[in-house]
Amino acid sequence: MSFFLTRVKTMLHQGGDAVLFHHEGRATTYRAAGEIVDRIYTGLASTTGVVAIDSGNRPEVVLTQVAAQARGLEVLLVAASASKPAREAALARTGATLLDLDELTTSEPSTPDPEDLPDQVTALFPTGGTTGTPKLIRHRGIYDGMAHIFTPDGTQTTLVTAPLTHMTGNAAALGALLSGNKVVLRKHFDAEELLADIETHRVTSLSLTPPRLAAVLDSPKLRDTDLASVQKLSLGAAPLSPRRLAQALEVFDGKVGQGYGLTEAPMIASIEGAELVDEHRLGSVGRIVPGMEARIDDGEVLVRGLSMMDGYLGEPPIGDGWLRTGDLGHFDDEGYLHLHDRIADVIITGDHGTKVPSTAVEHTLLAHPCVAAAAVFAVPGPGGEGELVHAVVVTTAETTAAELREHVHRQLGGAHFVPSAVDFVEELPLTPVGKVDKRKLAEPFWSGHSRHIA
Repeated sequence: MSFFLTRVKTMLHQGGDAVLFHHEGRATTYRAAGEIVDRIYTGLASTTGVVAIDSGNRPEVVLTQVAAQARGLEVLLVAASASKPAREAALARTGATLLDLDELTTSEPSTPDPEDLPDQVTALFPTGGTTGTPKLIRHRGIYDGMAHIFTPDGTQTTLVTAPLTHMTGNAAALGALLSGNKVVLRKHFDAEELLADIETHRVTSLSLTPPRLAAVLDSPKLRDTDLASVQKLSLGAAPLSPRRLAQALEVFDGKVGQGYGLTEAPMIASIEGAELVDEHRLGSVGRIVPGMEARIDDGEVLVRGLSMMDGYLGEPPIGDGWLRTGDLGHFDDEGYLHLHDRIADVIITGDHGTKVPSTAVEHTLLAHPCVAAAAVFAVPGPGGEGELVHAVVVTTAETTAAELREHVHRQLGGAHFVPSAVDFVEELPLTPVGKVDKRKLAEPFWSGHSRHIA
């Protein structure tokens, strides 16, 4: 039987009246969560094949996932960031039954017989789909791996703002359950609410994307918030500027780590606060974690190892094969991995087709004292020919486009890095997982053009 399901069942049984979830002002104990799982398990008695969960953050998301997996069902977690066509495509491709979480919890509870539990559990996650129709990623072994990594504890409180239908939020919540810890679960991210949660619930660990970290660091409430309970702040999911990382290290007393992973391979590299005392490592995502391998091929990062997906739905299993990540990077002399950009975000500009990593320009803009947030992407050149570097920034003090363009030229030393134009906005749009939505920013520029790059 599945080691993951056995561990989950044990923790739900032993947790008793300890709080598992604190969500929207309501506490759900381990005992109550176990009963919800048993109710959903009953409600799924006649269901077969693939089931889909498409919901905002609530405890029932992971509890339904566990109950369905106990039934031997494959679970499709529909990404919160997915468009309506992408949602429909994922359901059609898998033939999944879309679950009604409220209806399932009204069933009479029944406890799974341990002998009936499957040997493995399966979850399907869509890719980001930034370059077309999302692929579907099948994960199996990673859940038993989590059951070995997360051991009983009961002393920690994890704050989760990432969607539970994405790998980051899903793993954080299930990891806390497997450890007997508490999850403070938020449906939406809000910097002020997050700071209040840290102080009120004595949060010990949380994860943030760079844009959400920036919102926390810039919040006027930060100065008056007691952060002493935080033992680990994990950063990832998007490029992070060295300036913001240095700020986070100062604010959170060095208890900051950065990770690199993909939905296909959630754990690839990591770096902890103690390693970041050397300034040159601030631009690194860390060393490759045990059980994983990585190499560089023509500038692109390739990976393989224990945290790898089984494969894409409808394609052969990846096995021991190398996965092309789509990320450009290099290793330094100490073995630390430095990422330059996503291949899709490299802007090809100028008469000679010079390649400009968008993150290089973004980090340079963020180093300007007046810039709080920046997004850089390609827009069509005159007549729709070629690409130009375009920037959108959020500022904290008065500056001009000319000043920022000169700053980029001075710091990077080449005219091809300089944005052709700089737009000023109040805030950058974010995806539900907290990444800057470059596609939304770029769409108006590419309307009417055959090539669409975001």
